[in-house]
Amino acid sequence: MNAPHPTDAYPYLRAATAGLRHHTRAHTAGGGTADRLHLDTLHAHLTAAHHLLEQLMDTTRPPYPAAGRHLAAAHLRLWQATAAVHEAFHTLPSGEKDRVSTEECQPERLPDGPLVLTICQRHLAASHAIRRKTTPTDLSTPLHGHSSSCAQ
Repeated sequence: MNAPHPTDAYPYLRAATAGLRHHTRAHTAGGGTADRLHLDTLHAHLTAAHHLLEQLMDTTRPPYPAAGRHLAAAHLRLWQATAAVHEAFHTLPSGEKDRVSTEECQPERLPDGPLVLTICQRHLAASHAIRRKTTPTDLSTPLHGHSSSCAQ
């Protein structure tokens, strides 16, 4: 059996990246500001990327400690970005399109509608996972002292 061509590796990740690029171009051309639904979807994407980076970090660190440390730094910074998107979500006003009225979610029981419940549950689950591996000081530390081996 032939080995896959390097450009065929990780097709779902490449498709997700292409989707983000397309969305960025479309959003730039269309203008407008982000709404809560947009930030909820972006938060879901960042959370999924955070989980993937955590798995890569955990499997890379033992055989390659230096690469593992860089992935750990990226993991932490991605969490900070995810938390900032969550905070931005809550600073935007809620609108009617944020409220999804279905029998299952019973939006009348939720003060901000079911979208808030979704993003907050996702964020809470991710925050429990990162707090098991990270100190509160690390979570609030700004990025500094990063060096790269890339030639400029």
